[in-house]
Amino acid sequence: MRTLIVEDDLTSRLLLQTILQDYGTTHVAVDGLEAVEAVRLAILSGEPYELICLDIMLPELSGHDALKQIRALEETHGIFSPANAKVIMVSALNDLKNIHVAFHNLCDAYLTKPIAKIHLLEELKNLKLI
Repeated sequence: MRTLIVEDDLTSRLLLQTILQDYGTTHVAVDGLEAVEAVRLAILSGEPYELICLDIMLPELSGHDALKQIRALEETHGIFSPANAKVIMVSALNDLKNIHVAFHNLCDAYLTKPIAKIHLLEELKNLKLI
């Protein structure tokens, strides 16, 4: 599984990398702009990401805005559900507004920090990634 972890917090980033490294290749972006560029390059190389773990509160471009741009990139390149990347929003924000916006922007799951390995693996199973 090719995974992009988009997280500006080192501790959260390392935790996600540690959990996901056993399931395939992981790449990292530390802000929303890097995330969109990483997704663009992966699509152009013919090896798009299967999973994107995306924080909401990011520098340069929020996770919400990055997700909109990622879904637009996929659409431009003819990648539609169910072939598009599965996006799990990973955030400290647990309010209904942010959760609603995330799903409106077509995320596939939403987990709140601190991330529990069991919950992340459960979502990966629900998304049929593992």
